[in-house]
Amino acid sequence: MDWSIQEIAKLAGTTSRTLRHYDDIGLLAPTRIGSNGYRHYDDAALVRLQRILLLRELGLGLPAIGDVLDREASAPHALRSHLEWLRGEQQRLARQVASVEHTIDALEGGERLMAENMFDGFDHTQYKEEVEERWGTDAYAKSDAWWRSMSADEKAAWQQRMSQLGRDWIAAFERGIDPAGDEAQALAQRQFDWLRGIPGTPGGGGAGPSKEYFLGLAEMYVADERFGANYGGQAGAEFVRDAMTAYAEREL
Repeated sequence: MDWSIQEIAKLAGTTSRTLRHYDDIGLLAPTRIGSNGYRHYDDAALVRLQRILLLRELGLGLPAIGDVLDREASAPHALRSHLEWLRGEQQRLARQVASVEHTIDALEGGERLMAENMFDGFDHTQYKEEVEERWGTDAYAKSDAWWRSMSADEKAAWQQRMSQLGRDWIAAFERGIDPAGDEAQALAQRQFDWLRGIPGTPGGGGAGPSKEYFLGLAEMYVADERFGANYGGQAGAEFVRDAMTAYAEREL
């Protein structure tokens, strides 16, 4: 049994144009092409598409997704890793939903707000031990105090700024621009300014990150796959590193 490209596009919430693009770049080939020229996909192709969409949710760019799929030959093994991450996200989002529902009920019922229930699932301290080990307890204390001091709107704006920067890095990498060129260097400047705005870290406040710190972070983005996911995977992280390195050599 197989499905037409139109059926798969509808089921997956994507477009026929996107699926054709995946074929053009070698990411997802159709199982067969009918006499009318229509593409058709079988079970194995659907599993591959599911993995592609999951990796896109993690922030990986298309070249990085291709690398991951080539390395992970076992679809069940790879999907189990995805499933573990999705279950963790499901639990976190369920806690957030319950937290917001409690707040609405309290507000509408004229009840006293319970602070201990309002922020369940909104955990910004999950990397506390790692930050303290890497940069010291004072660094975490300052950044934590800064984060807690912001309003909900300020936090949302900061997160939006961070997310947009990551998306712009991925888009630049996927277009294959020169990491030492003007566009990539403008992104590196934004990265520098973003780091300067985080109190407590070695790069926060004042003149901003030192050359050594900026270069060290650039290398860490490549070495730690968690950071790589923010920039389109390993190759995307290497692009960010190269752009940051060029910026540091030129400006710091």
